[in-house]
Amino acid sequence: MTQETFRLLKEMDINAAETQILLRCAPLIAGVKVSNLLIIKKVQENDVRQLFEREALKYACVTLYRDRECSVMLLYRKRELGLYFTAENVKKMLYREGYRDFELQALLDTFAARFTSFREKQGYFPHEMGLFLGYPPEDVKGFIENKGRHALCAGYWKVYRNPAEKQRLFRGFDRAKEGLIRLAASGMCMEDMLKYG
Repeated sequence: MTQETFRLLKEMDINAAETQILLRCAPLIAGVKVSNLLIIKKVQENDVRQLFEREALKYACVTLYRDRECSVMLLYRKRELGLYFTAENVKKMLYREGYRDFELQALLDTFAARFTSFREKQGYFPHEMGLFLGYPPEDVKGFIENKGRHALCAGYWKVYRNPAEKQRLFRGFDRAKEGLIRLAASGMCMEDMLKYG
């Protein structure tokens, strides 16, 4: 992050839901990623949900887990995530992980149940999470097979194939974050970012 962008960020309310969306979900809003995880205070969940429901043709969100203090949400681009799940290698990986219904809502419901089970210490970590975050299937597979070790590099996720390509992608994600922080600092509201992103 450039010093100028960092200075702009310091002037924002870092705890505000919109600032957290900028920091965690800029690649999603900029259209360079299909989904992002957002962990926010439980009291902010409805604000986030309402914000994304205003652009319901493009975006959606699902709460994966909530406790007394925080909510874990998956924010996603409906069309793009649905298309991602039609890829044969993605479907095969999900099938190996026990998924049988490949309709988008069914996939999300099953994943949310597995994530909740893990958070409540009743199940194992759902490593297919990488697929729900739109990570390249080869990296999700590499992570699972290597138990998180032996990555070629790491950024937004651990990379097991094509590190130069993934590092370019990570730089694009960083540029998206910086660009959106600048737009917010110039007065653009989150609703407009979602609408035009």
